[in-house]
Amino acid sequence: MQSIEDLEMHDVPTSSNTLSPLTIKDNLQFPKKISNEPSQEPLSHIKKSLGVSRNNSRETSVLAKEANQLSLGSPFESSSSSDNGPASEDHAHTEPLPYYTKKTGLCYDARMRFHTELSPPKDRSDYHPEDPRRILHIYRELCEAGLVADNNMAIPPVTPNPVYRILARAAKKTEVCLVHDDAHFEFIKSTSSMSDEELGRLEKTFDSIYFHRQTYSAALLSAGAAIETCLAVATGEVKNAIAVIRPPGHHAECDTSRGFCHFDNVSIATQVVRQTHPEQYRKVLIIDWDVHHGNGIQQAFESDPNVLYISIHVHENGNFYPAGPYGDLYHCGVGAGIGKNINIPWPTKGMGDADYLFAFQHVIMPVAFDFNPDLVIIAAGFDAAVGDQLGGCFVTPACYGHMTHMLMSLADGKLVVCLEGGYNLRSISKSALAVTKTLMGEPPERIAETAATRIGVETVRKVVLQQSRYWRCLYPKGEIMMPGSERMHDVIRAYQSKVLHDNHKMINIWIFRERVSRSFEYQVLATKNYSTAVPLLVIFHDPPEVTGVPNAITNQLDLHNTWLADVSKSYVEWAVNHDFGVMDVNVPKFLTGISDEEGDPDDEALKLTEAINELAIYLYDNYIDLRPSPPNPSPPAIPSLTAHPPHPDEALEQIAGVVGFVAENPIRPVTETFITDFAKWYYKRSLLFVNHSHPVWERDKKISKKFGLLKRSHTDGLNAMLRAHESDVEEFLAKRAGLRVERLAVQDEDTIMVAGA
Repeated sequence: MQSIEDLEMHDVPTSSNTLSPLTIKDNLQFPKKISNEPSQEPLSHIKKSLGVSRNNSRETSVLAKEANQLSLGSPFESSSSSDNGPASEDHAHTEPLPYYTKKTGLCYDARMRFHTELSPPKDRSDYHPEDPRRILHIYRELCEAGLVADNNMAIPPVTPNPVYRILARAAKKTEVCLVHDDAHFEFIKSTSSMSDEELGRLEKTFDSIYFHRQTYSAALLSAGAAIETCLAVATGEVKNAIAVIRPPGHHAECDTSRGFCHFDNVSIATQVVRQTHPEQYRKVLIIDWDVHHGNGIQQAFESDPNVLYISIHVHENGNFYPAGPYGDLYHCGVGAGIGKNINIPWPTKGMGDADYLFAFQHVIMPVAFDFNPDLVIIAAGFDAAVGDQLGGCFVTPACYGHMTHMLMSLADGKLVVCLEGGYNLRSISKSALAVTKTLMGEPPERIAETAATRIGVETVRKVVLQQSRYWRCLYPKGEIMMPGSERMHDVIRAYQSKVLHDNHKMINIWIFRERVSRSFEYQVLATKNYSTAVPLLVIFHDPPEVTGVPNAITNQLDLHNTWLADVSKSYVEWAVNHDFGVMDVNVPKFLTGISDEEGDPDDEALKLTEAINELAIYLYDNYIDLRPSPPNPSPPAIPSLTAHPPHPDEALEQIAGVVGFVAENPIRPVTETFITDFAKWYYKRSLLFVNHSHPVWERDKKISKKFGLLKRSHTDGLNAMLRAHESDVEEFLAKRAGLRVERLAVQDEDTIMVAGA
């Protein structure tokens, strides 16, 4: 077997092994008629109407090596021969059923590898991610699997029906300019006559691009290969096809090269097919499963109602390449193309098979069937595959096979796969092999991971809610926020205020600070004795949970099927009954004037933490520190517990204990920035109940005391833990209050719950 480095021009297909056009007659072949004995008399009229004949053996199948080996037996027959005599004349002349003989096409040309870095690094581990060897490794994988009849690879094909080779050609200027402007084409053309020094300076001015004097020819060849592959499927020469091409194209915009891409291959091929076959191919579906958003394809068709573009990619709130809001779920098309652009933007890396299949099952396939395309093209980047460091996701070859298999059910099977990204040579090879096998008719392998992550489910649900206004197949429908409506956390807090006032005479505490006043208006309640009672319990907690079953069509909650789970009130009631002073602080998930509806979740969590800390200090300075009980130290901040100057050590002396409930959030260790032996103090005076299935219990190492005294709950979920451990918390608080010290603290999983006397 030849090495990768030895393979150059010899693996370019010659005219002798390319696909010639097939006539309709060529596409349907019939097996030779086999003399059969007649079946039992009661079934003869059924067989005659179905036009089926009987064979002497049931061992043949559609996977027979030769066409004349195929026979289609009747489903009514047994495996043994009948003794009822010779076949009737009508039955003997019945024509057998035809079977499908079109093959899968493959387009690959070694000349596309000539686009490379000007000075390739000597260290093999330091190659540019868009490595010329990418397409060679894929082609070699297909050959070694026996799918390609290439004598130069010295590997005989295992399959009796190898792929048909489709010749690549250079795209014409008129074809490229169906997507790109004339100036961009001429610019790429000009690079073929530039010096190395000029090319080196030029690539520094571009976004993730390198140039070579062969870039222009390779880019034309890549676009032309995509065109020829799509035309081969469109004209019926092959049933489906894969184009192993580079440089990729889905980042290239109308007037510029971006992200390793120079010409937008898929968009160019789409326009050529629609222009040359306007009656047969009016509607085209483009699925882009590259881990990066295909900004170039979206730009090309966002106003076109007859091209549906669906991209499933990592977005990270616009921080992942190509960056910006263009790939978010709110970009649904422009003008006549509204609703024909669907982005499924993962908010983080690490997405796997189950997440992708969940998106396919709940968004992509329902919309695709509704759209009913004439041709399907996959912009097949394999950089979401397991092992690709740029993508950071965990999609397996089996999952790529399943996604391909689902898309094969559309457009009468007319499916084209065009390579985009993917930068781990092994990952892209195995993934492309799985896709090609599926195209050729082999069932995809089984998938082990079947449960989508919470992030995946939430993202897909948001996409469904956004796109349901444009697609009749997507439910639930309806606006998330109607004009004049109120946020439920405000409505519920008003109810809580009334209940706490009626039951315990709790009053509203006013917050006069510009940054947090609007966010926590009516959110802080206290018993009338908060300024004198010893001890004082100050609680920071999330809003109570609301559970219900929304209407499957309108997404509205029926109030009679909706329940409010307010567990914190039982803790307040216990404290009041035991002569505690209580200050209850409700922390909504959305902070008015601070939070952003479309903001980065990590940034929003940081803003929330900062606002809570600011509020805690404000409450201490203006309400707790004015209490007569000396001394008056500054309050600690939980979970960071960083003491507020000037006397942090004195503050700790006033704290009797810390109780916490952690469901899903990470457990944060305390630091000793301002206070010596802080971790030891925290461990002795803390009690943190942690979700039974929390990752902290999977640690092999002994848990540090900096995390506090952790207790594994026998249940999961914050509300379930609050109920299950209510008596444990009451016992802890009573014990600490009996020590006649001044401070108590309780903490939930998201916010600070600080108690002070």
